Amino acid sequence: MQNMSAWLSALAGFAIGVAAGFAVRRARLCTFGAIEDALMGSDNRRLKIFGLALGVAMLGTQALILSGFLAPEHTTYVPTALPLVAIIIGSIMFGTGMAMVGTCGFGSLVRLGTGDLRSLIVILVLGATAYATLRGLFADLRIGVLEQLSIRMPDGIRSDFASLLTQATGRDLRVPLAIIVGSGLCWLALSDRRLRRAPRLLTAGVALGLLTIAGWIVTVGLNDDFAGPPHPQSLTFVSTIGKALYAGVLNVANFADFGVGSVFGVIAGAWAAAWFAAELRWEAFDDDHEMRRHLIGACLMGIGGILAGGCTIGQGITAGSMLALSWPIAVGGMVLGARIGIAILVDGSPRDLIQRNWMLLARKAPPSK
Repeated sequence: MQNMSAWLSALAGFAIGVAAGFAVRRARLCTFGAIEDALMGSDNRRLKIFGLALGVAMLGTQALILSGFLAPEHTTYVPTALPLVAIIIGSIMFGTGMAMVGTCGFGSLVRLGTGDLRSLIVILVLGATAYATLRGLFADLRIGVLEQLSIRMPDGIRSDFASLLTQATGRDLRVPLAIIVGSGLCWLALSDRRLRRAPRLLTAGVALGLLTIAGWIVTVGLNDDFAGPPHPQSLTFVSTIGKALYAGVLNVANFADFGVGSVFGVIAGAWAAAWFAAELRWEAFDDDHEMRRHLIGACLMGIGGILAGGCTIGQGITAGSMLALSWPIAVGGMVLGARIGIAILVDGSPRDLIQRNWMLLARKAPPSK
């Protein structure tokens, strides 16, 4: 019989997902929208909200680590070898796919909860390609090639900033680092007058941070020591969507997982928020061009999210709360990928974009003698 603690963890994941989906849908918060506002409109208010979420999550997560409750080495975010090539390639792919779809995996779940049938297709394709990269068709390429191109940490330490600073200075700087970075991110959001007039946005940011902490707490606290070593988890929405799809199609026992529970919770929470606001409505693709764009974007996010080790939430907040080295690399790659995706959407196909840039460079090149 399936371990009862696993089902309790799944139920806790569902509850946390409901709260996350409700808060984000009510505030109309979107990671791609935040990046697009900053890149194209010089408006970084929504980006500051995600910074607030990261700051809250970082302060709480590092407190759990310092108390001895949470062991970083039991998570997947701070390995002793950093798969740098996979993270760079995957994060750029994810960011480009996010631009094609118009939101990330988490945002697609939120949209699905409001009746957007386009997101149903995105979730199915994202989940299938994610699982194929995690354990199926593309797993050998990921494990045998890309993840072999890793940077090993000195003396076998973990790939997080606190461990590296301790190694370099001989002093444990986890506390000052967490306080400076976490408090600084919170201050950037809370000191913005415009954001102080947007309580829903601030509430959503704080909620995402607190729910990330809650994820660590329940997955450690509900772990059954007799079932195996602890595997702390928190919010992330690529591999978990793949596992949810696998559970529904092939193995019902896999529903007993925190991440799978959080996937269904986000959909339910977004539905509740839309229902209370009388904003539930069915939406579908306008034409075949829009459908192709969403299918390509979903594939890029599914494969890229696994290679990068997480999505905008999984790497941007959850890995960031661990002070993981992968965090700024993955986030930077996703922003770059999003900018590439926006350029493709504005300027046409990648082929047309490359041809135009090549012709522009050719015109600017000095004539040969």
